[in-house]
Amino acid sequence: MVGAVIVGWGTALPDRIVTNADLEAVLDTSDEWITERTGIKERRVGGTTAGLAVAAGARALERAGLHGSDIDQVLLATTTPDRMIPSTASDVQHALGIEGGALDLNAACSGFVYGLVHAHGLIALGARRVLLIGSETLSRVTDWHDRNTAILFADGAGAVVLEATAGTGQLLGWDLGSDGSARDLLYADIGGYLQMDGREVFRRAVRATVDSARRSLERAGIRPSDVALAVPHQANIRIIDAACQRLGIPMERTATVLHATGNTSSASIPLALVDAIERGRLHRGDLVLLVGFGAGMSWASAVIRWEADT
Repeated sequence: MVGAVIVGWGTALPDRIVTNADLEAVLDTSDEWITERTGIKERRVGGTTAGLAVAAGARALERAGLHGSDIDQVLLATTTPDRMIPSTASDVQHALGIEGGALDLNAACSGFVYGLVHAHGLIALGARRVLLIGSETLSRVTDWHDRNTAILFADGAGAVVLEATAGTGQLLGWDLGSDGSARDLLYADIGGYLQMDGREVFRRAVRATVDSARRSLERAGIRPSDVALAVPHQANIRIIDAACQRLGIPMERTATVLHATGNTSSASIPLALVDAIERGRLHRGDLVLLVGFGAGMSWASAVIRWEADT
């Protein structure tokens, strides 16, 4: 039996910071209103999806002590590719000197966890190492005059390197799903801006997060009280708080960065995960719950046992 473990990680954020005060100048909103309803104080804007992905990927490779030539596959989770054709992963592959396969994966804000599960499958089938990246430039598809979306979305990237290991590896349980009938609740047409039914997305997001997390926990054979750290998609602090309350996981055991990053879709979970690592919140043997939801409506969760030395 061959499993996989995370051996490297890295993030990248644009230099430009857009604060709530900046948005007050152009929108009918306020710092108090945004903070109360979302938990977001500022967000990063700028760069390209490939550029951010390359920067995060390079840091993950450096942390793992590896080079591009050591990677068999690039999985780039993104909803904002730089071009229609070819995949943005091809640009990342070339920039990092990777000779293996490369593809984009679009499962919206659930994309990183989708990619994590698929990476484990590739390694189980014979790949040695997979570079998984979540990278987004949502500012390019955000209408900055629409206060329903402009206050939420931002840019960034996070990456991990997964490596083959003997035995079962780190993945203990997972759940992936989608309800295409809800596709019109959150979408962006080609060439258009993000459109969102915020109230309905909120309602469905909490339910999807809780239900998916419970399925993964059950398949892993553990209880919420066993989870050392929950790493949810960073969409809205009220969604995170409501979901964690229903799961019975206190916010003290939950990783959040959206106050400083905004909603970065498929990049949000790795950004929060790496932040937790750098703050010393993860230790070898800890059980980690990763859970996301997004347009589609998609959802995804995974329980892993952390095996890396942080």
